[in-house]
Amino acid sequence: MKNTALSQKHIALGAKMVPFAGYNMPVSYTGLNDEHATVRNSVGVFDVSHMGEFILKGDNALALIQKVTSNDASVLVDGKAQYSCLPNNDGGIVDDLIVYRIDAKTYMLVVNASNIDKDWNWIKQHDTFGVDMQNISEKTSLLAIQGPNAMATLQKLTDINLAEIPYYAFVKGKFNGIDNVVVSNTGYTGAGGFEIYFENEHAIDMWDSIFDAGKEFDIKPIGLGARDTLRLEMGFCLYGNDIDDTTSPIEAGLGWITKFTKDFTNRAAIEKQKTDGVSKKLVGFEMIDRGIPRHDYQIADAQGNIIGKVTSGTQSPTLNIAIGMGYVNKDFSKSDTEIFIIIRDKAIKAKVTKLPFLKK
Repeated sequence: MKNTALSQKHIALGAKMVPFAGYNMPVSYTGLNDEHATVRNSVGVFDVSHMGEFILKGDNALALIQKVTSNDASVLVDGKAQYSCLPNNDGGIVDDLIVYRIDAKTYMLVVNASNIDKDWNWIKQHDTFGVDMQNISEKTSLLAIQGPNAMATLQKLTDINLAEIPYYAFVKGKFNGIDNVVVSNTGYTGAGGFEIYFENEHAIDMWDSIFDAGKEFDIKPIGLGARDTLRLEMGFCLYGNDIDDTTSPIEAGLGWITKFTKDFTNRAAIEKQKTDGVSKKLVGFEMIDRGIPRHDYQIADAQGNIIGKVTSGTQSPTLNIAIGMGYVNKDFSKSDTEIFIIIRDKAIKAKVTKLPFLKK
């Protein structure tokens, strides 16, 4: 099992460690609800250094990205980022990712930890352009500093004006005295904040400096457990749960990152789905009766017919109700439709609801 540059720090802080995507990762420190509330109300820090980073360089870097991703990366300018996915040949998704344009010939792709090798091989096999590809995952650390006090915390450590970085934009510059740090206004929590990328050798110093800067806001380390509940309240997809090799971007409600203004892998089949419609759709739902939905629980209609399955579910710490996402037959995908989650052989009432669960 791999460690991040900060694994020993988490252990020293008393984190509960679990294996995740081949890494030894902190799942919780003080408890899920406390950590979740810290991010929603103040500021918390996630070590997400297990994520993968690829650098694509050269005259044809954009051409390769356009070929393998669903979104239109040609609209990016220097310092802008874009959410996208890698469609496979069978109508499913290899992975979801973020594309960063550093300059016209240099891009960084950030991929999910469990898919690093799969994504690398997939992109490599489509590289008929001679693009210079570098996998910098093993030497790159990534911290997500999230919450309403994230900006005030981080501004103490840099001359970069963080207030001037729009959502899904980034600046590469000096941070905490370290050169070439990527400071990105992105995150997986819906609570606002930044993600910062830097070389492993600076990880301990970076962590300590951020915690010193955030002391007045009662900054806390946050584990993967709260990361999951925070993203679910926002209706953000988790690869391996809500999207995978068998779910299409259209079924998953990711039509907005699927642009038919260009050619890309399996475009024709996905465009046909967009035109003809799909038989199942990813929806959000709230439990009406008592019960917590979990991954792979079946979803039924009032007559007991199985109409889908749960992909993600939890008790929302912010809303104090049980929420979930799942694929259902399209006839049951409209808001306020009554559905039933099968929990321990009992049909527990729920209703389809518009995402995100947490309205701003």
